[in-house]
Amino acid sequence: MNQQNVDLKKILEKMTPTPTLPVSISPEEQIEKIEHHFKAIMETLGLDLRDDSLQKTPHRVAKMYVNEIFSGLREENFPKVTVIDNKMKYDQMIVAKHVGIMTVCEHHFVTIDGLATIAYIPNKKVIGLSKLNRIAKYFSRRPQVQERLTKQIADCLQTVLETDHVAVNIDAKHYCLASRGIEDTNSTTNTCDVRGDFRGKPETRGEFLRHCQIGILKS
Repeated sequence: MNQQNVDLKKILEKMTPTPTLPVSISPEEQIEKIEHHFKAIMETLGLDLRDDSLQKTPHRVAKMYVNEIFSGLREENFPKVTVIDNKMKYDQMIVAKHVGIMTVCEHHFVTIDGLATIAYIPNKKVIGLSKLNRIAKYFSRRPQVQERLTKQIADCLQTVLETDHVAVNIDAKHYCLASRGIEDTNSTTNTCDVRGDFRGKPETRGEFLRHCQIGILKS
């Protein structure tokens, strides 16, 4: 089996961009700065950081931001993704359902939680199934809007797999709607990006959307 590493630079050149600025400091320096500023936020809210339950909260939040929930902002955290030649000449739809999506709304920094259905029709390459989950996780680990996240996953797969036939559907709950504002705890938001035959062939699009509906019903 001839595994081939993907070209990260090539992927990033074709990505729907996240609005970012260059970062010249190390992750450790980022943690230090965020800890300082989050401590000021907590004190401004009137919290007593002398309390043993709160003393380490600024540091915990800073580490969580840099090493976990916003780790997708750093290129070096892009997962190792390999593809193999499609020697089987497989030309049917491959679908991954119930792919967990956990990201943060960039408008309020509140959780977005949902499920993705990801599909592609191979051309010359196929990808390990766990890599689909890792790609989705990487782009989730940054402040997001659901529409951009959906496109970024599709952009990445189209580039990695060298096929136009990719589709991504995300159905997610936005806690900026559930925990504040309208306080609607029931609604979800659905976004879909279909390309190639998933867009141009009604029967292919219909088959994919049936997979999406099954995924939502079982969640």
